[in-house]
Amino acid sequence: MGTRYSVAVDIGGTFTDLVAFDHESGRVVHAKSLTTTPEFSRGVWDCLGKAGINSPECATLIHGSTVAINIAIEETGAKSALIVTRGTRDVYKIGRQNRPEAYNFMFQRPKPLVPRSRTLEVEERLSADGETLIALEDDEIERIAALVEDVGAEAAAICLLHSYANPAHEARIAERLRTRLGGRCYITPSHEIVREYREYERISTTVMNAYIGPKTSAYVERMETRLAEEGFDGRFLIMQSNGGVMAPETAKRLPVAMMESGPVGGVIGSLEVARTLGYENIITFDMGGTTAKTSLIKGGEISVAQGYFIGGYASGHPVMFPVVDIVEVGSGGGSIAWIDEVGALKLGPQSASSTPGPICYRRGGTEPTVTDANVALGRIGANSFLGGEMPLDVDAAIAGCGKLGSGLGLSDWETALGILQIATSKMALAVRAISVERGYDPRDFVMVATGGGGPPHAVQIARELRIPTVIIPNLPAHFSALGMLMADVRHDYVRTYFRALDEADYADIAAIYRELEQSGRAALDSAGVDDATHRYDWSMDLRYRGQEFWLQIPVTREDIAAGDTDAISRRFNETHKRRFSHAALEEPLELVNLRLVATGERTKPEIPVVDASGADGLIGTRPIHFDGSSRSVDCPIYRREHLAVGARITGPCVVEEYASTTLLHAGDALSVAPTGELVIEVGA
Repeated sequence: MGTRYSVAVDIGGTFTDLVAFDHESGRVVHAKSLTTTPEFSRGVWDCLGKAGINSPECATLIHGSTVAINIAIEETGAKSALIVTRGTRDVYKIGRQNRPEAYNFMFQRPKPLVPRSRTLEVEERLSADGETLIALEDDEIERIAALVEDVGAEAAAICLLHSYANPAHEARIAERLRTRLGGRCYITPSHEIVREYREYERISTTVMNAYIGPKTSAYVERMETRLAEEGFDGRFLIMQSNGGVMAPETAKRLPVAMMESGPVGGVIGSLEVARTLGYENIITFDMGGTTAKTSLIKGGEISVAQGYFIGGYASGHPVMFPVVDIVEVGSGGGSIAWIDEVGALKLGPQSASSTPGPICYRRGGTEPTVTDANVALGRIGANSFLGGEMPLDVDAAIAGCGKLGSGLGLSDWETALGILQIATSKMALAVRAISVERGYDPRDFVMVATGGGGPPHAVQIARELRIPTVIIPNLPAHFSALGMLMADVRHDYVRTYFRALDEADYADIAAIYRELEQSGRAALDSAGVDDATHRYDWSMDLRYRGQEFWLQIPVTREDIAAGDTDAISRRFNETHKRRFSHAALEEPLELVNLRLVATGERTKPEIPVVDASGADGLIGTRPIHFDGSSRSVDCPIYRREHLAVGARITGPCVVEEYASTTLLHAGDALSVAPTGELVIEVGA
């Protein structure tokens, strides 16, 4: 078995990043290559080749990918069928009756991934307690199996009414379909995905898993096959949206769990870096080639949401699956600037991606992007990009900005600055959404800026929101991959158990938790985690009687063994008081769901600090535009790896490294932490 390297590879919209820890020498190896569409896995081997690593040398290979989310957003998934209980055929189409954008006359509800013509009703019925009201007959199963085959379905989602309470009917249908259709149809029963009530969201989640399943599982299988052919016998793991990693067998069955796998690695890494520097309140900011992502960490705890929307809240598909709470906007380095029908300058969400890429990449791009604007204004060095491996065309970037702005009467510089101002505004709004709109003051947090585009924009965003400190970690442009090396194995489980809390049967609750633990133990074992590192955290979803939504409250084995309703109620009221500034102490509570998180701790590499040469790091100067005029400021250019620990520099200036650039404005001050991070005090 290979023991030399622990490797993580993250596939983004524009670049594929690799970070590897060499256990023999203690050094960190990194590589970056353009993302290879449509076969994304080629980028993995491109990076391995650039890093000089052969897969048989790897003890661990962790992989995060945009494959699953791209299939969903681009709607290129499998031809799918949906099997539901008779009388519920239109639940998926109707969805919820709320209108998220009340004043948007062009608002449209999400288009179902399975049309009504392939939504098949089966004669059966369960009560909300899981009791059989109408039995499922064998000939009914055969009829449904024949219909799935007749419609030519490549995938089938099975979501029967109240199957979260009793999966027996779903399991029988799934077994027959797997027997009859073999490998020709990807089968997803809802009880194998999420055993939680709310019919529309449960159907949507099950359909999404089936829809992306064939292509995503085939991708994972191709990765496994090529690794095996090369003699890799280490541990291959897939990054999940919930902040953990999972075995490929689990990923092929639950591809919906890897939707947001890339950005999550950056959040995990940001927490580790900030903790090292003594901070526990963190706003993460990750700007890549296609999008910018932000998340909030309070008190050293990463926030995990129990559901999210693929394609945005207004018109996206709900997925009832745990995900690190991230707000995302279409303002990446490759986001395209354009002029709308009323003559206003706009940005994104369309992206130039890696093909054709920004104009300055010289790969056929013709529309100006955020990267082109930065290059035009001198904020990104044309000859130092990717360490000089990929020279950029400054004149083409300036001309592209000028062409776009000519219709608005703007100069080259004004257009470029306008693009960056719009990008900054959109990204600042995303940070506000994760902080101010949730009752947190950004001034109480530090910002950790990552991604290739994070460091050039972070200080300006922080200034707008009065965030006092910005941290640029080591390897910011590879940081999502670096964060993956720090991730543990994690699996989330849920079981709806609805009743008044004071009427709960704690013996039943204990039995359910034991069953969930068995599932978690099997998943951790399949990922090769040492038994001694297993941890199982229990929680309850509780609410006041009559409320629609709940709060997730941690509980202990001792609480359940003693049936300590008072302790659980007290914990809920304290949480409600802290969250909403009030608590109704006399109101009875309802128990909605039981949750369990199974975690297996992985051995994490000790990332060394890159030794600086001790020089001042100054390598020259470059004219940089800070406003929309033709005037520029001749700014010092520093090389990051040459800045000594404790070094202090002030803006305006630029700090360059292999795949990113940190921009300081006048009044900003930067110092190098003992562990190598750049800590910036943001000027007024």
